Amino acid sequence: MIIDTALLDKVCAEARASERLRMNLNLHESFDAKSQILINALEPGTELPIHRHNHTAETYVLLRGKIEVIFYNGDRTEKERFVLDVVRGNHGARIPAGQWHTIRVIAPDSVIFEVKDGPYIPLQEKDILG
Repeated sequence: MIIDTALLDKVCAEARASERLRMNLNLHESFDAKSQILINALEPGTELPIHRHNHTAETYVLLRGKIEVIFYNGDRTEKERFVLDVVRGNHGARIPAGQWHTIRVIAPDSVIFEVKDGPYIPLQEKDILG
């Protein structure tokens, strides 16, 4: 598989058509894989809860578009904010294990390449900051 403009266009079209305004294309072979590797297409208005992954760090590399990665303290106060924008030369972010975070999509057809340790573990209630 090659990750090219046609593939990104396809996943972005699926994100626009999705009720959640996002769509991922898993590149890992199974949810049990030691690495969870995916392309995640995101549209403005998609809502991701403030959450954490205690078992793994997470890395985002922006392939196109523009997003904000926002870090929080456990009391919901904002800790840091990073704008990822390939035009400005900000290509990615590393999110430490246990760090509360979310993203805000600024530009349509934004796409991140995302990597975290496996196996896949769905978010638990204790890992979503309510």
